[in-house]
Amino acid sequence: MDSKAIAIFTVSSLLAASSVQAEGQLIVGGYGGSAEKIIREKILPKFEAANNIKVTYVAGNSTDILAKLQAQKENQEFDVALMDDGPMARAVSLGFCAPITGVDFSQLYHSAAFPEGKASGLGLLATGLMYNTEVFKENGWAPPTSWNDLKDPKFAGKVVIPPMNNGYGLLTVVMLARMNGGGEKDIEPGFKAIKHGVDQNVLAYEPSPAKMTELFQTGQAVLGVWGTSRVQALASTGFPVDFVYPAEGAPAVMTAICPVAKETVSPAAQAFVKMMLSDEVQAILANEGGFAPVRKDVKVEAPGMMPYGERANQLVTVDWETINEHRDDWNKRWTREVER
Repeated sequence: MDSKAIAIFTVSSLLAASSVQAEGQLIVGGYGGSAEKIIREKILPKFEAANNIKVTYVAGNSTDILAKLQAQKENQEFDVALMDDGPMARAVSLGFCAPITGVDFSQLYHSAAFPEGKASGLGLLATGLMYNTEVFKENGWAPPTSWNDLKDPKFAGKVVIPPMNNGYGLLTVVMLARMNGGGEKDIEPGFKAIKHGVDQNVLAYEPSPAKMTELFQTGQAVLGVWGTSRVQALASTGFPVDFVYPAEGAPAVMTAICPVAKETVSPAAQAFVKMMLSDEVQAILANEGGFAPVRKDVKVEAPGMMPYGERANQLVTVDWETINEHRDDWNKRWTREVER
């Protein structure tokens, strides 16, 4: 039996042993793309069978999930939410998450815990540059090494970056601001760098993982900004793409999970969170999806592009408190000045 089969088998055993005898439905709002595929194929069927429950998985990006929590705050549809750390911090501060029960946080890295245990990190990613290795080789171009490579005139019309309401786009602007004398508390240099340096090369500010992949596969884009798990998933298809940790630093993105606060939090929601933080599922998310584990006892034999080991120690952390305070205004400004 290979390692992936063993991991899946142990998940089944774990879930059967901790079965929540409940009937009904659990609604999970979470990531699309490769993460959704892994959760649907490797995790949900076992959880449903062990807990006698139907899981409805609603895919969307983190800002979509947060927006739905805000819109439905009087009558929440979701039982569990999966989001990036920035939106999750906002969700916790707004009271949308309930305390997690049944999880031993001492088994997780300290950085995984959110205030009052109302959410937990799920996996660690890095934000950086991806490029088409074949096109670069054909043109005799050296691999990119810096965020400033996004401004290089030879990439005119061939760069793809997510918009600012997407975590990867936001972190791009933050890094450009830091590199030009600003930062989270002074984002102006970041906007200036985008508008007067990067924008001239941008083919599209693309939020959709599927469309981002398509733009690379069709050769329209050769350089972009994305996360390690997304690039790893594209590379695993055989497409000639690689990930670069820029010299100025690669911002950390931590995927996170929480049981949604309701008058009565479903025991199945707590069981789902506990399962996602188990060593067995953490191993699946690492080996199948490129999410560096937040559990201390999970070892990754082939980390690939993920920020594991020394790479994790070198990641740039950002001030989410300041970012969340200004993010709505920044998004409006982005729409008005960049994607007008």
